[in-house]
Amino acid sequence: MFVRGNVCAVLRCRIGLMDKLDREILGAMQDDFPIAQKPYDAIAARIGIETDQLWSRVEAMLQDGLIRRIGVSIDSRKIGYSSTLAAVRVGDEQVDAAAEVIGSWTEVTHSYQRDDEFNIWFTLIACDEQRIEYILEQVRSKLGLKNSDLLNVPVKRLFKLDARFGVLKETEEN
Repeated sequence: MFVRGNVCAVLRCRIGLMDKLDREILGAMQDDFPIAQKPYDAIAARIGIETDQLWSRVEAMLQDGLIRRIGVSIDSRKIGYSSTLAAVRVGDEQVDAAAEVIGSWTEVTHSYQRDDEFNIWFTLIACDEQRIEYILEQVRSKLGLKNSDLLNVPVKRLFKLDARFGVLKETEEN
């Protein structure tokens, strides 16, 4: 409940930066992005504004931190790819080298350092399980890690496929 309250407080704080049109733009971009040669023209037309106005609003939301990234999310499983969450246990003196080795693989979608026994976590999306195993073995080998210093935690059961971020209305209380 405490975390949810903080998230709501942040949204309520930022909601003052947004008006109805901003919320419409976010909804259109997030939930119904058109597959078209000029998708932003299509969004602007659907909302009833000019494309230049749409872009100025989007740029302002990017500058304000309301939008962090605009990009596609592909369900890699539906196109035949495999993915996994992995982690390594390295000493503090090896963190930079580990980050460089892990980050050198194009199949690594993101990585982050944690204050934990296994202190660098990363996700891999590759053409198949064999490629994932190969990359993990290369990471282990290049860092001189024991087998027990690398975790491979593939998805057994999917709980969340997609994240959609609703925007609170100014009159809503949470």
